[in-house]
Amino acid sequence: MSEARATRASGAARAPADFPARVAACRARIEAVLDRTLELPNPGTARLREAMRYSALTAGKRLRPTLVYLTGESLGAPLQSLDAPAAAVELIHVYSLVHDDLPSMDDDDLRRGRPTCHRAFDEGTAVLVGDALQALAFAVLANAPEASAPARLEMVRVLADATGTGGMAGGQAIDLAAVGQPLSVADIENMHRRKTGALIECSVLLGALASGLSGGAELAALKHFGAEIGLAFQIQDDILDIEGDPRVLGKATGADAAHAKPTYPSTAGLAAARRRAQELRDAAIEALRPLGERATALVQLAEFVVSRAS
Repeated sequence: MSEARATRASGAARAPADFPARVAACRARIEAVLDRTLELPNPGTARLREAMRYSALTAGKRLRPTLVYLTGESLGAPLQSLDAPAAAVELIHVYSLVHDDLPSMDDDDLRRGRPTCHRAFDEGTAVLVGDALQALAFAVLANAPEASAPARLEMVRVLADATGTGGMAGGQAIDLAAVGQPLSVADIENMHRRKTGALIECSVLLGALASGLSGGAELAALKHFGAEIGLAFQIQDDILDIEGDPRVLGKATGADAAHAKPTYPSTAGLAAARRRAQELRDAAIEALRPLGERATALVQLAEFVVSRAS
């Protein structure tokens, strides 16, 4: 048995029996934090506030804030110190979904089992929702009450890097430019690491920074972990777009093929995509070795990323 598989097996054996309940608690906590954050006493118009709440408070995996919480907890951070970074990264994620769904981007009608923001409201409102959610994310992080000024500044920098041209926006630009064009596997991985992986890696780093970690082997290990599961997550998304159940996913499948978008399975095949996702999971788990027993919950989450059906 390889070291990574041995680590995974022993980690699963050590994992607390209530791990699903722990993840559910993270989801419940971020829902409450987002609800408070989106009260917005001065929203401009009631319609904008309604549309922001409609987009951000729907049921979802909440993977990114969960990663913030689980990473921070593994390093001994109190939950209240993780609320602001968890909310910030989820607000950025929701903004990206609202804009991705627009007719000028992916042109989707369904998100998380409900009409997308531009369908439920209108396109102009959806653009403003994304703009406002992005601004709110950075305001929440800059005003994080539990973090020192240097930690807040570093968290803002990390989130900005993951959101901009070196991360999510740059990856989306590559995605748009690639429609109908052949890409190599290396090109696909570069696109995925930017478009999806950067914000997942950022979530892990935010949890670490909020805990007071500012460098060293543990931060490097967590960064590597986040990068590998970020890519694994998007490859699994590509797989689910082919063989997932729309009722479970909460959105239509086959969208990538319909839009002639290159994906990992369309480039390398489904079998190779599954193998690559598993390799990345193993590499992510191996990266956690410096954290020892503290990484148990993150090991379980890595397993979930590749085995999930939604």
